[in-house]
Amino acid sequence: MAEKTNKTSPAEFIRQVQAEGRKVVWPSREETIRTAIFVFIMMTILSLFFLGVDSLFSTFVGWLLTIA
Repeated sequence: MAEKTNKTSPAEFIRQVQAEGRKVVWPSREETIRTAIFVFIMMTILSLFFLGVDSLFSTFVGWLLTIA
């Protein structure tokens, strides 16, 4: 048989949410900017990498189709 759990009242739930919200540590403006720049650089590097891989595969498939 399943055990019954105690239900939390809406007021207690709000207090718990506020308590958890106070524990959140938000990044500083500097950290946010640094992270955004890092993401932009990684996005650029990966997009160039996948462009190269896609071009290589496209060339290879085109070459295979000329053989057939």
